[in-house]
Amino acid sequence: MGNGVSERMATRMDHLPHKLTITMWDFSWYTMTQPGEPYHDLAARFAEAVERGYNTIRICAMPFMLFMAEGPRPGPLRFGNLGEVGQRTRWYNCEGGAALDGHAQLLELFRQAQAHDCYIMLSSWEYQQSPSFLADPELRDLLQAIPPEDRFMALARSLDQLIRYVKAAGYGSQIVYAELHNEVEFGQLTEVGTSRGIEATDTPALVEAMQPYIEEAVGYLRDEHPDILMTASYTLNEAYPKAYMANNLQVAHFHLYIKGVLQELMDKADLYGEGEFPNHFVQSLLRDDAPPFTSWTLPAGQEWRMEGNPVGMRLIYLHDWADPDRWDLYLYERYGAHKLAMLQKADLRFDEAWEWARRSELPIVIGEGYVGYTPLHAGFEEGPVGKFIAEYAIRKGIALGFWGMTLCSNCAPHHPFWQDVAWQRKWNRYILESGVGGSSSAVAGASPD
Repeated sequence: MGNGVSERMATRMDHLPHKLTITMWDFSWYTMTQPGEPYHDLAARFAEAVERGYNTIRICAMPFMLFMAEGPRPGPLRFGNLGEVGQRTRWYNCEGGAALDGHAQLLELFRQAQAHDCYIMLSSWEYQQSPSFLADPELRDLLQAIPPEDRFMALARSLDQLIRYVKAAGYGSQIVYAELHNEVEFGQLTEVGTSRGIEATDTPALVEAMQPYIEEAVGYLRDEHPDILMTASYTLNEAYPKAYMANNLQVAHFHLYIKGVLQELMDKADLYGEGEFPNHFVQSLLRDDAPPFTSWTLPAGQEWRMEGNPVGMRLIYLHDWADPDRWDLYLYERYGAHKLAMLQKADLRFDEAWEWARRSELPIVIGEGYVGYTPLHAGFEEGPVGKFIAEYAIRKGIALGFWGMTLCSNCAPHHPFWQDVAWQRKWNRYILESGVGGSSSAVAGASPD
């Protein structure tokens, strides 16, 4: 397996793919299921994934929405949307209105995975975005009502029941591994730290504060399912000592959003500040028909949808109403000033992850990346610069012996990048045909052509 993975861990991974090529269907596989939406036909989407060279689907498995600690949660899941808000924002452009048998949808996902020789990577976005798309706030309120220090075990108990349910249906062998939650540094899991006075921007302190709670939850899952690899999802966006992470993870699952020039744009837009919005810079990016920010709101009584959601209304407004050409042009014009630092960040963060995982004898997976969060119809991430950065990161990860790599977070059926079939085939083939080890000098190596 490479990367200093222990012999015992490598033996446990023998039945799994040698390399993971990952497409992230996140929560969209259950929020976009209406006729005409991407996930109305799961069989077709799996066929497309295999055609593009993917062998792993990463999802929000909605464990809490589907399962209580005692077993399946009764009743269908009913979904809504944010009205006019979010219709040109990635992940937020769902139609809503579905009444979904979530348990049947879960088993259909696994049935198609088995039929197409694919694996499922279980995760949860439930303390982040997922509840925003429910028809009513009942489940969101249940999640919020759990005290911060109990949320980790609540997720673990629901995930335990979900895995039992999948196993009982005969699909346990299709689980590649399970993450307690997506990007634990972002969202409401961090309240275990902020409730004690830690600043929301102090990533190292938040990661350290969560450590014992994640360890308890992962330990519980490992005891209940010793045949399934367990972990939690962390990012490499900000620097923090890796010793602050949970010490009983079985996969080093990381995300890397480099941002760079995109961060400059976000800072100038003051997306998370308290100044006047939209400021002059934001106005320079907007479409001519953009409504005033003050009149662009969620439907009356629906304000709960964005409570606790880490994305924020300023960002969604900008993504909805930015002119894609103006957005992309700014990034292209300013990219040169950030190029070297962006590549250096990829090198530094991957080297840090490799060194920690080598000492911990864990396989490394990069589950999301690489530039950052861009409007649905913008093309920077899918264009020549975004592809160059993704290719650089893929080469670097493979050179370091990483077990799994995403090509780009936007390579999924609900993003336009899904239509670039040739590029996805090319780089998934590169990952699958690469050797287990290698030196970082391979980053500048041969093209997969």
